Amino acid sequence: MRVIIAGGGTGGHLFPAVALGEAFRRRDPTGMILFVGTANPLEISALSRKGFNHVAIEVEGLKRRGLLQQLRSLARIPKAFWKAIVIMRRFNPDIIIGVGGYASGPVALAARILGKKMVIHEQNVLPGFTNRILGRFAHRIFISFPDKLTVFKSSKTVMSGNPVRRELLAAKGIKKTAAQFTVLVLGGSQGAHAINCAVVEALDLLENPARMAFIHQTGSADAAWVARAYKKAGLTAKVKPFFENMADAYRAADLVICRAGATTVAEIAALGKPAIFIPYPFAVNNHQELNARYLADSGGAEVIVEKDLTGALLASRIDYYASNPELLQEMAAHASAIGRPDAADLIAEECRRLVVLG
Repeated sequence: MRVIIAGGGTGGHLFPAVALGEAFRRRDPTGMILFVGTANPLEISALSRKGFNHVAIEVEGLKRRGLLQQLRSLARIPKAFWKAIVIMRRFNPDIIIGVGGYASGPVALAARILGKKMVIHEQNVLPGFTNRILGRFAHRIFISFPDKLTVFKSSKTVMSGNPVRRELLAAKGIKKTAAQFTVLVLGGSQGAHAINCAVVEALDLLENPARMAFIHQTGSADAAWVARAYKKAGLTAKVKPFFENMADAYRAADLVICRAGATTVAEIAALGKPAIFIPYPFAVNNHQELNARYLADSGGAEVIVEKDLTGALLASRIDYYASNPELLQEMAAHASAIGRPDAADLIAEECRRLVVLG
C-alpha cells in the first residue's frame, strides 16, 4: 500500500504521525510511505532517523497572526496546494492521512480533488479549524477523545485514540530501580519557561529534597540556567534542552509535570503515568486545558492552570505525591484505563480496509 501522511511542524503533530508510519511499515514492509510536512528541523531530523521519506511544502497558519502575516499565509496556500497536487500525481498514493498541522490542509484537499481516499486524525478534545473543514470531505475521521460536541458525522468517525510511538510503549509496566522519587518535567519539544521557573522556585521549598531526583526537559533557551539551579540546590538532576530517548525518561518517572498537548496526554495515559498538567494558556481554543481535564476527570491526573502556578504550590504538590505512593498507583491505574496504546495499529488497519473494501 502506498500512503501519504500529511502534517507535522510541531512535536504534537509529528510524533503521532511517526507512530502511525511505523504501524503501516510493520503491517506492510514492502509498502511505500511518504511524509508531506514542513521544513521544521525537528521534523526533518525525526523522520530521517526513522528512515522515512519526507517532502516539505511552504504553508503557515492564520490564527493569532497580524494582518500582514495573515496575508502572507493566504498567498502561500495556492502554491502549497499545487505542490501537493504534483506530489500526489508523482507518488500516486492509495490513501492520504491528514494528522494536523498547517501542511495537512492543502494535501488533504488535493487528495479529494484527485479522487483519492482521504482520512484525518484529530488529536485534541476540540477539533481545530482545518480538521473541521476537512471532516466534511474525509472518508474516515479518527478522534483521540470522545466527540461530545458532535463536531463530526458519527457514521464516519472512529474513536481511535492518539498514536504513541512504539519505543515509548516499551516502557509501560517496567518497574524502575532507582530508590529516589523521580520527577519528570516536560514543557513540550520547545520547553516551557513558566514551568521551568516554577520548578526552580520549588527546589528550595521541598520538604525532603535529598530523596528526590529530577529529569527536566527545558527547551534550548533555559537549559543552562536551570541546570545551574539544580546544581546550586544540590539535587540529583538530568537536565537537557530535549531528550531523544523519552522511553528511559518515562520509565524512570514516578510523577510527570508537563504541558497538556494531545500527544503528551496520550503518552501519559498509554503508559499509565501520574501527572500534574499545566496547560499552555494561549493554546488555540484553550485545547490544552480541555485535553488535561479529560484525563483529570478520570482520576488519572491533576491540573494546575498557569495563572495559579507558583513554586510554593508546585513544591507542596510534589511533596504530597512523594508521601502518598498509593495515590500515585491509583492515578496510574485510572490513566492507564483510558489509554489507547493500540491507536496506531487500529488506524492503520482501518485505512487498509478502506482501501481494500472501498
